[in-house]
Amino acid sequence: MRLNELRDRPGARKAPKRLGRGIGSGRGKTAGRGHKGQKSRSGGASRIFEGGQMPIYRRLPKRGFKNPTRPDYAELNLDRLQQAIDAGKLDPGQPIDADLLVKARVLRRARDGVRLLGRGELKQAVTIEVTGASRSAVAAVEKAGGKVILAGVAATDGEA
Repeated sequence: MRLNELRDRPGARKAPKRLGRGIGSGRGKTAGRGHKGQKSRSGGASRIFEGGQMPIYRRLPKRGFKNPTRPDYAELNLDRLQQAIDAGKLDPGQPIDADLLVKARVLRRARDGVRLLGRGELKQAVTIEVTGASRSAVAAVEKAGGKVILAGVAATDGEA
């Protein structure tokens, strides 16, 4: 088999409707759009416009509170940290902080801080300085002989 012999499977490609190609085609003149009106024009109708009726997105009540200043943490799991240590990107002997994680390309950016999460396990003892950490992550780091230093404000509920 050669490159010039490659073909799609039968039925894989369907010919498009040829619109506006004369009366004999069955889709000439108005091309299946009917006569006049907003939907017959190019650009079509607005998906949210309901003919002057109050649109559904305005009829339904909004609930809850969206905090515009809620911090957005960069999440770091233990398995990703261990992977970086194994690859030689991070030295477990040195304290690890957000700047070092970004420099080593473990994280793309630190955002409002780094939050350590407990997926995976750690084989070496490391000292890691983060904004927040889950209880399972702190327990796993301490089990490996390391230490988690919480810098900044850590939220409550399931955190250490």
